[in-house]
Amino acid sequence: MYLLLVYDIKVERVNKVKSFLRQNLYWVQNSVFEGEVTNSEFEYIKNKLKEIINEEEDSIIIYKLRMPELMDKQILGIEKAPLNNIL
Repeated sequence: MYLLLVYDIKVERVNKVKSFLRQNLYWVQNSVFEGEVTNSEFEYIKNKLKEIINEEEDSIIIYKLRMPELMDKQILGIEKAPLNNIL
């Protein structure tokens, strides 16, 4: 499955969330990550994020796409972290 993950995290936890996500997904721009994952990887990411965040103060939205080919991604302005440079 393909994930698109966006977050709004309190400043004291944002670096920990960002560092964790960079190990598992591709950084797209501030507070936005995406990438292809298996079901078990998705569960790992979700569970680990639940350990890091405070659910009363932080917000994470995860969009699951079964087939990334069906996503029509359009970028206006500069692309901060293009994925075409990845092997």
